[in-house]
Amino acid sequence: MSERRSFSTYEAKAQFSEVVRMVREGSTVTITYRGEPVAEIRPFEAHEDLTQRVQRMTRDGTLAPPHQISFHRPSPLAKRPGALARFLDERGR
Repeated sequence: MSERRSFSTYEAKAQFSEVVRMVREGSTVTITYRGEPVAEIRPFEAHEDLTQRVQRMTRDGTLAPPHQISFHRPSPLAKRPGALARFLDERGR
């Protein structure tokens, strides 16, 4: 399981080799500036196919699973046929 660790910008600069070692071992490292997170260093995922990427993004909350997304048909613009003709008649064409 990957470990999560936080370093200030000063600490990250002074201990950069340690930060890289932690990331290589699977940890995610957060860099902070004055106590506020400003960057995240995480292991590179070079061999991730589309299915794996979608699963990871769903797990991370970046994507919503398909059953949580609802699509609605737009309602018709006019209830009666001939809306275009009425529109053009109103404009004097």
